Amino acid sequence: MKLGVLRTQPGIVAGVLVGPDGLPLEMVGDGDVLAAELAELRHWIDRTTERLQAGRVTRIAFTSEKLEVVALASGDYVLGAAVARGLDTRPMQQALAKLALEVFDLPATEGL
Repeated sequence: MKLGVLRTQPGIVAGVLVGPDGLPLEMVGDGDVLAAELAELRHWIDRTTERLQAGRVTRIAFTSEKLEVVALASGDYVLGAAVARGLDTRPMQQALAKLALEVFDLPATEGL
């Protein structure tokens, strides 16, 4: 399990590797909802940046009242994690960046 390293991150709520269908290929914690929503967010951002001719988005981050979410995108896949708000997200971001080097060698999905 490649995402197991995320379990050691302070305050981790969920971590996911998700394809364009929104189903997690791998997850830690309660990642089902995070996977589906990151895939949908990725579709929306891709559509928006295409219309604006802004190029592909490779990193998404946002903060809510309770969570900080960071996601990295490459090809058809999104690798993301949610941590409790108020904690330093740098270790989690570094762990995601290292994981991205491993997991983004996945084959392209068909039919997209």
